[in-house]
Amino acid sequence: MAVNDTCFVDPSAINIHTNGGVWNQGNILSSTLPRLQLQLAIIFVLTQSLHVLLMRMHLPRICSEILAGIILGPTVLGNIPNFTETLFPREGDIYIDILSKIGYSFFIFLSGVKMDPRLVWTGSASLTAWSVGILAPLIPFAGGSAIVLMCKTNASLNVHRYHIPAVRSIISTNILFPFPVIASLLIDLKIINSELGRLTLASTLISDLISNFLATIASNIKMGSGWRDGITASSVILLVAWCFLIVASAEPFAHWIIKQTPEGKPVHRVYIIIISGAVLLAVILTDNAGVNFLYGPFLLGLALPDGPPLGSTLVDKLETLACGMLTPLLVTYCSMKVNLTVLYDLEWVWRVWALIAVCLALKFAAILFPALVCKVPIKDALALSFVMCTQGVVQMAFYFTFAIAQIFDGETLTTVTASVLLIAAGTQLSVMSLYDYSRIYTGYHKRDIEHIHYNAELRVLTCTHRLDDVLAVRRILESSFPNKESPLAVYAVNLVELVGRASPLLIDHQLGQKASSGGSRSQKIIEFFRSFQQQYSGLVSVQLFTAMSLPRFMHHDVCSLAFDKLASLIILPFHRKWNQQGKLILDNSSLRIINCSVYDMAPCSVGILVDRHKIKRPSPLSLIYSVAVIFIGGADDREALAYGKRMARSPGIHLTVIRFIPWDPMSEIQWDAVLDAELLKDTRLQGTHQDNIVYREEKVKDGAETALQVHAMEEAFDLIMVGRRHREESPQLLGLNEWIELPELGPIGDMLAASDINKPVSVLVVQQQIVRKR
Repeated sequence: MAVNDTCFVDPSAINIHTNGGVWNQGNILSSTLPRLQLQLAIIFVLTQSLHVLLMRMHLPRICSEILAGIILGPTVLGNIPNFTETLFPREGDIYIDILSKIGYSFFIFLSGVKMDPRLVWTGSASLTAWSVGILAPLIPFAGGSAIVLMCKTNASLNVHRYHIPAVRSIISTNILFPFPVIASLLIDLKIINSELGRLTLASTLISDLISNFLATIASNIKMGSGWRDGITASSVILLVAWCFLIVASAEPFAHWIIKQTPEGKPVHRVYIIIISGAVLLAVILTDNAGVNFLYGPFLLGLALPDGPPLGSTLVDKLETLACGMLTPLLVTYCSMKVNLTVLYDLEWVWRVWALIAVCLALKFAAILFPALVCKVPIKDALALSFVMCTQGVVQMAFYFTFAIAQIFDGETLTTVTASVLLIAAGTQLSVMSLYDYSRIYTGYHKRDIEHIHYNAELRVLTCTHRLDDVLAVRRILESSFPNKESPLAVYAVNLVELVGRASPLLIDHQLGQKASSGGSRSQKIIEFFRSFQQQYSGLVSVQLFTAMSLPRFMHHDVCSLAFDKLASLIILPFHRKWNQQGKLILDNSSLRIINCSVYDMAPCSVGILVDRHKIKRPSPLSLIYSVAVIFIGGADDREALAYGKRMARSPGIHLTVIRFIPWDPMSEIQWDAVLDAELLKDTRLQGTHQDNIVYREEKVKDGAETALQVHAMEEAFDLIMVGRRHREESPQLLGLNEWIELPELGPIGDMLAASDINKPVSVLVVQQQIVRKR
């Protein structure tokens, strides 16, 4: 059973409109346009209805689209007499085919827009991503090539020679790692901004480029004819010229558009129309170059910058029609050719299932084992393997192309379509059962100050709501001792509550856009940070952002940006503010909720800055900035001490490390105690070489004595740093937890953040990065 090609009809015989339709006793289904509109309506309603039902079972949208095609095809409704001939006649296939290919071209273009090629050569693509990204396509390709060779040479396998092209096509399609399909799955699973999502995107981008290159070679080198009948020299030259044209024109034009767009505003629709026309032109030029027409829109999308304002506007304007209606049309249209009731050669069908299973097993192993070797946690390694093995619209498009080219017969198309349905459903359900959504931003790698190299760049993300926050955090940043050997990278985010907009917005102030008419407060904050960068020119780099969002979602903006920028520390403003007389003037409960959420979800270390710099000092301001670190023990105290040691490199900082030890010390054999001892030993050693470091120990009996010692420090220091979490059974804290007002700060932090303290002492409550257990 063969799949017939699209039918070509005489244009003069096409009846586009009806003359009055039913009012003149005419048949509207005999006219092309009304019939096409009815076809689209039926397909759209059926797919959406199925999706509403299947989404409750957490099945992806492509399952609904495939099932809709099977229902409308010869398997179900096609068995009704005259149903197919009346509603879906062969002469009408060409119009659905054209619409679906236009939609698919824009889908591939938008996929290129969403891609960030920098993932390959920046720090985001780690050794794990490169290992998985390279081995994932190479191992299945080698295994698939061996299978094709065995089918051609081993007669015992009993594979007929006219099935060899189908075997080769199935293997070349199954070794693909389509970035659009995998990225869509990550979005549906809501893990695209997680550590697993970032690793998957980087690995997939590398694998996609390699697998496309291998698949192109495999599909163009025909059996026994080498390159002669495949890719010609002229097509290669035209493709290279097209790539050069994109790089030379599209990218500069895109940056010019961005500069013409005011900050916070969408790109003008005229530019969207021009780019949409360029997509269609890219299809024509690439198709005439002798290669797959999809490379044109994909390369064009890849040349355009992702994110706001251009990338996000393109997605907002084009995605609903292209990806929501026309691209699913391709999947449904292909599935309508499937007939599950007519399978004659069952032996060949089982061979196809076995071939797909072998390819899937090779892909899964090629992803899983490199990930485990690179010490990815077992559950995440399994989830990564399932996500990268998923299939979707890209595979369906290739399978339909092979069917049109008569490489697949009807039984083969039916089998591979069913495989896409099962694989897409199985991968999504598997990932949902494996992934821990409570730790979406938690990473596998150390992103804190304790483990950063002595001379490495320190990346700090600061959050501000008011001008006061900028002044407070600037003093902390100045104390971080930026220098040529260890520069400081600051990512400053001004958090603005969403008012008068339907959707959140992240403005990147580095794009050179026109300044918007509003936002004077944000502009003052930007000027403060830019003056700070100019003051420390060459030592400090500052990137400025404004995040407009609802308060309950702001922590996602903060964590996502810290994750993207590989920050080591997030500094958050405290929800309370004092005036010059030490009187509490602000207590923002929504800001407190944001801080707590960031503590729970942050991909790096977090510090909440309790700022009292406004309070008048009884004595003149000293040129020396006095910093104290309270050390009881644990990861958070080590992080605070590591930051204090970095500050102490500056001659303008005087660091005092005070360790509280119990009168009756317990025998500690935990690993934390060993790490504490090593860091304290190093601090004492550093203090012997630097006059600005003082280490002392204070013996305390219980929490009451600790509280007396801590309160005595309030007048002696400008900044006190303390860890957030400690062992609950620590004798030094005995009884303090019963009086705690702000549990998110821990007992010591809560004590120092009390609203009745009117001393000009600021406090930084530090939590070290929570690293996922391997």
